[in-house]
Amino acid sequence: MIIKGKIKDLRMKKKYLSIIVVPHSSSSHRTYSFSKRKLKFILGLTIFFVLLLTAFLIDYFTMNVTRTKYKELLSRYDEQHQTLIAYQNKITDLEKTINNFEVYTQKLNIMAGLKSEDILNTPPGVGSGTGEESGGTNNSDVSNPQEGLVALESLQIKSESLQKNLNILSNHFEEQSLQLAATPTIWPTKGWVTSTYGWRNDPFTGKRAFHRGLDIATHYGNPVLATADGVVIQTSNDKIGGKTIKISHRSGFTTVYCHLSKFLVRPGQRVKRGQTIGLVGSSGKALGPHLHYEVRRNGKSLNPYYYILEEQ
Repeated sequence: MIIKGKIKDLRMKKKYLSIIVVPHSSSSHRTYSFSKRKLKFILGLTIFFVLLLTAFLIDYFTMNVTRTKYKELLSRYDEQHQTLIAYQNKITDLEKTINNFEVYTQKLNIMAGLKSEDILNTPPGVGSGTGEESGGTNNSDVSNPQEGLVALESLQIKSESLQKNLNILSNHFEEQSLQLAATPTIWPTKGWVTSTYGWRNDPFTGKRAFHRGLDIATHYGNPVLATADGVVIQTSNDKIGGKTIKISHRSGFTTVYCHLSKFLVRPGQRVKRGQTIGLVGSSGKALGPHLHYEVRRNGKSLNPYYYILEEQ
């Protein structure tokens, strides 16, 4: 019986694990015995829960990082959305400005005589100057960037067309400015007209003769002005005209100033409108101090009075 008991105890030691708990407050103790099968089950269950907790923690931290990135992306999306709206508003404002500018350039073209007035009767959407009629993009629809690119391409085409048109207008008005500056439009001296352009009785012979300019009586030594921009082509002194200056201007214009007392310019010199070129005198065939003034175009004499724009 004793041998069998020992064998049984050995079997018990092999199959069971005992845990003895001894409290500090008492001398008694407790023993907990676990079989290998139960111990394996507990160990497996513990590993399972550890793995489950580890997976949960990993998932939690991963989701936390994902939520943080999502918030950042959402914030960036809101910022980009607001930026797109701002760009869309600027594109619309720019489109309105270009359309208004287009209408203005069309009017300038008409004023310059480069285009017909029919150009202003264009359908809505071309140079109307208003967002509703100019085909402006919708500010509330910023989800399609392709529409914004199309609007920008349209504005680029319009701006290039306007630039070409403005270059033409600039050249035209520059030419007009040069033309106006070279047209004799002011009085050559201050005084009073004693003889007009046309037929008259010659004061020396009494016979009918054609007078090709204006005689302006004034004080001896008064300044004589160039009536337009040009180049002095001649300063001469002859028996009839006395001291005479001839100035060549653009578009075939020539002005002549006779009976001067003094030259203040020389041949080949460029002069500006209003520049003093000489002094009034009575040289040549003259009854008293006055200026004989002529305007010619391509060699043909014209009535100077029709070109003078200022009051005497």
